[in-house]
Amino acid sequence: MECPHLSSSVCITPDSAKFPNGSPSSWCCSVCRSNKSPWVCLTCSSVHCGRYVNGHAKKHYEDAQVPLANHKKSEKQDKPQHTVCMDCSSYSTYCYRCDDFVVNDTKLGLVQKVREHLQNLENSAFTADRHRKRKLLENSSLNTKLLKVNGSTTGICATGLRNLGNTCFMNAILQSLSNIEQFCCYFKELPAVELRNGKTAGRRTYHTRSQGDNNVSLVEEFRKTLCALWQGSQTAFSPESLFYVVWKIMPNFRNGASTVVTAIFGGILQNEVNCLICGTESRKFDPFLDLSLDIPSQFRNKRSKNQENGPVCSLRDCLRSFTDLEELDETELYMCHKCKKKQKSTKKFWIQKLPKVLCLHLKRFHWTAYLRNKVDTYVEFPLRGLDMKCYLLEPENSGPESCLYDLAAVVVHHGSGVGSGHYTAYATHEGRWFHFNDSTVTLTDEDTVVKAKAYILFYVERQARAGSDKL
Repeated sequence: MECPHLSSSVCITPDSAKFPNGSPSSWCCSVCRSNKSPWVCLTCSSVHCGRYVNGHAKKHYEDAQVPLANHKKSEKQDKPQHTVCMDCSSYSTYCYRCDDFVVNDTKLGLVQKVREHLQNLENSAFTADRHRKRKLLENSSLNTKLLKVNGSTTGICATGLRNLGNTCFMNAILQSLSNIEQFCCYFKELPAVELRNGKTAGRRTYHTRSQGDNNVSLVEEFRKTLCALWQGSQTAFSPESLFYVVWKIMPNFRNGASTVVTAIFGGILQNEVNCLICGTESRKFDPFLDLSLDIPSQFRNKRSKNQENGPVCSLRDCLRSFTDLEELDETELYMCHKCKKKQKSTKKFWIQKLPKVLCLHLKRFHWTAYLRNKVDTYVEFPLRGLDMKCYLLEPENSGPESCLYDLAAVVVHHGSGVGSGHYTAYATHEGRWFHFNDSTVTLTDEDTVVKAKAYILFYVERQARAGSDKL
């Protein structure tokens, strides 16, 4: 939103000596000393914990308003207001008076200057830490990344992703995509961007977030990230440049045209609506990149994978709930063009075209009258052979293997609420399953994967073997 309070709140300068030492993402709250989600006041540079920790940033704002109540209105407007804070991890800006995140800036661009200063501090701290770790590694005898599996030591070539502050969901998705060969190979095979002007003439350099076209920057940073994840680096890779580019261009980031994303993840739904009064049928085709599936209400009280309280919810139950005929309630009356008014109707989805990679999102966050709860139900899902043929509009036109999907990756949400918790991912690479937890990568097994309470599932279309109808 456009905030009108920036001119009276943003007073600090980027070179302010009041900033604490160290990386901004690890600064501590001046009240409770927590280093989780630090927010810096853009009026006085004080650091407090954010809204999802102990809320001392909000208390700082509230305490600053009390003495102002006794002043005249004119004095109140001239006095700096401690209303605007910046998240030291994501660099997003929040106004407590507007009670929303801010997208605009002051006339002098102070918000962006502070943001860039914090990023420079973060990068400097990270570089120093990386040099320190590299020196330690040079003095050690380890030549490869080692991992203990069942008591023995084995080599591992996977690389973790550094958490930039509440970026575990992004990291889990990136690790999942890096293990979907059809998708990541497209980007990894792209040539690196070469700059041939100025000081870099004749040298091969990477396209950075401060150079050239934004769309080229996004593809290049994404390519660099995917290439880094399976090179066996001993230190976690920082996706900071990719994060910044996505953040910078998100308002313009739309898949309006055919892209590698739509070619791999894109499918088509047929939305069929029937008027219950006159029987008029309406059909509409909608493209999709993922399917959001409700967990049926009769399973929502299930807490674990067992049979004690009845049948276990399966992925097929969720898909059936999504595609079954549904009567729309009073709040979703259909505007019938024949009846010329809103009428009761039924709705049904069919899949007109399946994608090469099927992304299924389980709706684990459920709105109630006052808050949003997490649906913690275990949903059983297959590792191999997910058959989507029965959900197709014209199943007779599909080949014997074209509707079978095998699991490539699973994203899991750990925690009880949408505003808190942590995201990790399981993904298979060259026949082995890995668990990606930000910078930590560990080998795991199929039994562990199938027990996970999945949030997002990536299934890859099975390729039929030549001269064989079935695998």
